[in-house]
Amino acid sequence: MKIREVEFIISVASLEQLPKDGCSEVAFAGRSNVGKSSLINCLLNRKKLARISSSPGKTRQLNYYKINNEFYFVDLPGYGFAKVAKSERVQWRSLIEAFIETSPRLKGVVLIIDSRIGPTQLDLQLIDWLSSISKPTVVIATKCDKLSKSAVKQRLSKYSGSLSAYNLKTILPFSSATGMGKKELLLAIFDLMRR
Repeated sequence: MKIREVEFIISVASLEQLPKDGCSEVAFAGRSNVGKSSLINCLLNRKKLARISSSPGKTRQLNYYKINNEFYFVDLPGYGFAKVAKSERVQWRSLIEAFIETSPRLKGVVLIIDSRIGPTQLDLQLIDWLSSISKPTVVIATKCDKLSKSAVKQRLSKYSGSLSAYNLKTILPFSSATGMGKKELLLAIFDLMRR
């Protein structure tokens, strides 16, 4: 399957605002500043659809992008060191958790980590929670163009070991700058959709 059409639909601040057309969803999660917006833009062959910023925390709601008029990519607010009020971070977390737990159309989550840093404590907490609610998860390591090929291979092998307890044996390498891993990630997403 190829991505032919893309349309931004809505930014959602509460579950009552979720689209009600019954289309399946795949969510994108990751720490602030991990390259989530760049990854989404790369997958969708767009440069500025998902907002990219050098300051973390720009995505503050659930952003819905309709693909091929068939399903949604849902861009979740980043977690971690975003410079926003604690009350707003709590609100984001509540929205994200309620969405992931209750959306009957959510087929899975693409969890994005930085290839240079690996899974952080916050990433592992999210993975543990997704595993506890049996939510299918694909882990992507972004910014692989910043490392040598041997370093990418070595680090992904190490990171995969730390995730094996969660039945996540593979981390896909990705670079929005070079397109590395784009085809493999799209295949993994379409596999989630078929579940």
